[in-house]
Order: sequence, then C-alpha cells, then structure tokens
Amino acid sequence: MTDATRSRWITVLVHAALIVGAVLTITPLLWMVSASFMPSGQANQYPPPLLPRDATFEHYRVLFTRLNLARAAFNSALIATVVTAVSVLINSMAGYAFAKLAFRGRDRMFQLLIAALVIPAQVAMLPLFLQLKQMGLVNTYMGAMVPTLASIFGIFLIRQYALGIPDALLDAARMDGASEFRIYRTIVLPVIRPILVTLGIFTFMNSWNDFMWPLIVLTDDSLYTLPVALANLTGEHVQDTELMMAGSVLTVLPVLILFLMLQRFYVAGVVAGSVKE
Repeated sequence: MTDATRSRWITVLVHAALIVGAVLTITPLLWMVSASFMPSGQANQYPPPLLPRDATFEHYRVLFTRLNLARAAFNSALIATVVTAVSVLINSMAGYAFAKLAFRGRDRMFQLLIAALVIPAQVAMLPLFLQLKQMGLVNTYMGAMVPTLASIFGIFLIRQYALGIPDALLDAARMDGASEFRIYRTIVLPVIRPILVTLGIFTFMNSWNDFMWPLIVLTDDSLYTLPVALANLTGEHVQDTELMMAGSVLTVLPVLILFLMLQRFYVAGVVAGSVKE
C-alpha cells in the first residue's frame, strides 16, 4: 500500500469516526425535540418512537400557562445577561491590567489567582452563602449573580489574548496624552473583541445552565431559574416524559441559538486565546 493510499484511508477513517461521534451526540437532542411534540404517554412506549404520530404543542402551552415556566425563563435571562455584561467588563479590565500594566506584586498576584483554579467551586459555596446571608442577599437576584460576576478563568483568558497587543501601540497612545481608561476603551477593547465574545458565550452558557448555586441561594419559587424550576417540575411530573422534554428544549434552545449566531467569533477567540507569554 502506497503512502498516498494509506493517507486516504486514514482520512476516511477519521471522518467516519467524526460522523459517528456527531450522530451519537446529536441523536438524543433530536429525540428530545421530537418527544416534546408527542401526545402524553407516547414517548414511554417500547421501543420509543422517533417521530410524533400526532404532533401537539400542548406541553409548551402547559409550561407557559399552568406551570408558569415563563417566569423562570425571565429570571434565567435576566441573571445570565447581567452576569455576562458585568463579567466581561470586569474580566477584560483585570486581564488587560495583568497583561500590560506594571504594578507592584502583579506577577505574584496572578500566580495566586492561577493556583486558585485548582480549588473546586463547591468548596467556596458555604462561606460565600454565609457572607451573602449576613449582607441580606440570600433569595435575591444579586445573590444569584455574585459568584460569577468575575472569574479567574476569564481574567486568564483575557490576559493571554492581551499579551499579543504591541507595547509600542500603547506607548504611542500614552505619549499623545491618552489616559489609561481611554486606551482601554478605544484601543484595547476593539483589539480583544474576539476573545470578549468567546468569554461572553462561556459566561452566558455557564450562568444560564447553572443549577447548584441558584438552588442553594434562591428559596422563592418566583425567583427560580429554568434549571431549578425544571428540576422541581421533574419531581412533580416524573411520569410526564413529553412535558419534561418540552422544558428541556426551552432550556437548551437559547444558548444553542446564541452559539450558532456567534460561533465565528467563538472559534476565532479560542484559537487566538492560545497566545502565550
């Protein structure tokens, strides 16, 4: 077998493996959407049907009327949007400072931040909850937002990207009399836009899909986010598979649409974010 033939076979096998992996990944999602349109009880048949025999929107109507899942969707959208906007702002400022501003203890502080990445987030939940309780922020929107308003990973991601900004460009702006905030606003932000979009997508998805912290800090049903509301729904309607699938579709759909709209910036940011010092 020649090298060219061997190379073609390897390419075919790799593509075949990728196709099989893609099919195995997407099949449960497609069935979830299909099951959400099935009449009650149809999804529990054996073998489960792939397509609904009589498609219905009844389960979505129930979610938004009798079960009031629209309120949970609003809560998730509000929390995820605010967290994303504030997190991108704070992380971009901190990442730029660690990359390009010289101040005492900068490198040591950054090393401590990176070391903190190995600490599981669950370890900090109890002391954080007790602090928020003393501040009166338990069972509030702000209490649900606080842990993700800034992240070590976000600071690291922005810093690695900002290292690629030429120092000469920043020095020229300073010589022209530009303040550090103006340099950040007019020069740095446009340059790091791809990584900002990437970080924004990460942050929005993590906040939208977060289950553990909202479950801990929120006790009022009217403040529940979609994952928490859906979990409570599962306990009450455990046999109604089609209703559960409809709720899952509502939870997955927004982040999927967001990713598809911004995937070009996401890929560019991930690739460029690998710049090292």
